[in-house]
Amino acid sequence: MLDVTDELVRTLYRDMVLGRRFDQEAYSLQRQGELGLWLMSLGQEAAQAGSIRALRADDRVFPSYREHVAALCRGISPEELLSQWRGASHGSWDPERYHFHIYSLVLATQTLHAVGYAMGVRYDAVDSVVFSYFGDGASSQGDANEALNWAAVASAPIVFFCQNNGWAISTPASKQYARPLTERAKGFGLDAVAVDGNDVLAVHAATQRMVERVRAGGAPGFIEAHTYRMSGHSTSDDPGRYRDNAELARWEAHDPVERVRLLLTARGWADEDYFATVASDAEELAARTRRECRALPEPSLSDTFRNTLCEETEALRREREGFETYLESFL
Repeated sequence: MLDVTDELVRTLYRDMVLGRRFDQEAYSLQRQGELGLWLMSLGQEAAQAGSIRALRADDRVFPSYREHVAALCRGISPEELLSQWRGASHGSWDPERYHFHIYSLVLATQTLHAVGYAMGVRYDAVDSVVFSYFGDGASSQGDANEALNWAAVASAPIVFFCQNNGWAISTPASKQYARPLTERAKGFGLDAVAVDGNDVLAVHAATQRMVERVRAGGAPGFIEAHTYRMSGHSTSDDPGRYRDNAELARWEAHDPVERVRLLLTARGWADEDYFATVASDAEELAARTRRECRALPEPSLSDTFRNTLCEETEALRREREGFETYLESFL
């Protein structure tokens, strides 16, 4: 059972507030033309903060494209998070440094990558667990189902964390599957549980239990966190075209950040000075996000060649130099 302490709850609250403010700032930067695209995490802060804080630093995480709160918790900087979305780099941060893989923009591909990495963990007898984030929309992809089956058959040390936010862009959950996703996972042979994804302590407890069981040699795990995407799928999406305001209002009444604030206040674990400090820290993060985004250097076309292979081959070097000579002819 989760040992709930005032320190843990304050940490999770701060994670969620800073994560939400970062997401809002990134959204604004995209609207100002500073980013090419942004996929928002508004409303899913509890699912991400609660789960990532239940992992060890050496547990390897494979995110999708919306795990901004989890990434910040792992220490990834705003500059690193925004670089890919600005088109300034091919990969943005070092997965080895943070034990947090780069974002995957293609639905569900990271689930197979995660199982492959988990197999390496098992063969190397490493005491760590692999954790793969994905959404309910990705659960309909073939890659996700192949990953679940492979993990179960091979007893890979992995936990799949599905943030079921109710919508796969404009497709509601009711048109994606007839039975809960946990039942599908159990059918593959995984240990599966569902949790209130807007209750950060419930998410933390469920993740902690599942990860500890998998680390001890149990079957692969599957957690379905029921939450809600309070914004559009991305900055190119208009959710007003396919969902009504009444549905949004019902979920806003269960805002995950406000729920933790009420708990901290009711328990006497935080006062107004604490909340003001967190709000100030969030604004400092927003300002840092703006600075680091606008300071990102423009990418070099030659980087296309340098990022093709781990080490540049002689043939690739000749192609790059020939391309650079061609570009210089226009100067």
